[in-house]
Amino acid sequence: MKIFLDTANVNHIREVAALGLLDGVTTNPTLVAREKREFKDLILEICRIVPGPVSAEVVSTDADGIVREARILAKWANNIVVKVPITPDGLKAVRTLSAEGIKTNVTLVFSLNQAFLACRAGAAFVSPFVGRLDDAGHDGIELVADSVDLIERYGFAAEVISASIRGPLHVIRSLQAGAHVATLPYDTLMKLFNHPLTDKGIKAFLDDWKKADLKFPDK
Repeated sequence: MKIFLDTANVNHIREVAALGLLDGVTTNPTLVAREKREFKDLILEICRIVPGPVSAEVVSTDADGIVREARILAKWANNIVVKVPITPDGLKAVRTLSAEGIKTNVTLVFSLNQAFLACRAGAAFVSPFVGRLDDAGHDGIELVADSVDLIERYGFAAEVISASIRGPLHVIRSLQAGAHVATLPYDTLMKLFNHPLTDKGIKAFLDDWKKADLKFPDK
């Protein structure tokens, strides 16, 4: 499962990229607005940091407007993926963009029917929103698993991005569901390192080293 960072914060992106863990980035209008920077400048900087896919979202809602904005975005960098909401106009645009070789990430997916339609339209990525489904009393990970099965069963080229992830348990369950990608908030990603037994073990090793008065050699 590939790891994407769900943020537009350049400092967080640089930090995770330096760890060698970052396969891509997803943004949306809300995340971009938080950074209080020009949209194009911000996306271009992210694209320079991240060699993998960088999702940048359109803001038009009609098919012609989506296609126009997508073509602009696609010219900025080779690794840009255009994020498009799952609507009739959105999928009409996705079909056009797919035929032009422009990759799309169909977002705000909350049902298998929507995932199916996105795949049929030619989406490169399909993004079920796990956390928001859980909030509404559904099992978001079940949709991830069903979407993966749909793609494998019918031979679609899309990848499933497990999105709207709220914590480490969602990451574990995304792995178990066979998600191709999980896109994580920075705080959630950093929590994956944590376990109290790891901290306890490190402390015990270092305490024993100090008690023995050992010195690490210079060469």
